Amino acid sequence: MNIQNAQKEVDDWIKEHGVRYFNELTNMAQLTEEVGEVARIIARRYGEQSEKESDKDKDLGEELADVMFVVLCLANQTGVDLQKAFDKRMHKKGKRDHDRHHNNEKLK
Repeated sequence: MNIQNAQKEVDDWIKEHGVRYFNELTNMAQLTEEVGEVARIIARRYGEQSEKESDKDKDLGEELADVMFVVLCLANQTGVDLQKAFDKRMHKKGKRDHDRHHNNEKLK
């Protein structure tokens, strides 16, 4: 699935199940909350914090998908073609960062 299709799928879901989009500020707060859940899993599972028993069944993929869902909502409600923006960003990063990363001693 490409990003454009994902945006449409989210929009269709909102229209069918969600009544309407939350406003942009609410979605921004929701995004922050979802990123926090991802950070909690990463910090405990891959970082130095111990993982609580109640966190061990948390699915990182599902939490990342929650983040993606809210990002797609924000793109839809603000009129951003995320596929176009992503393609543009990847092109820019490919040109700008190719040599930078290959020449980074820390990555060798």
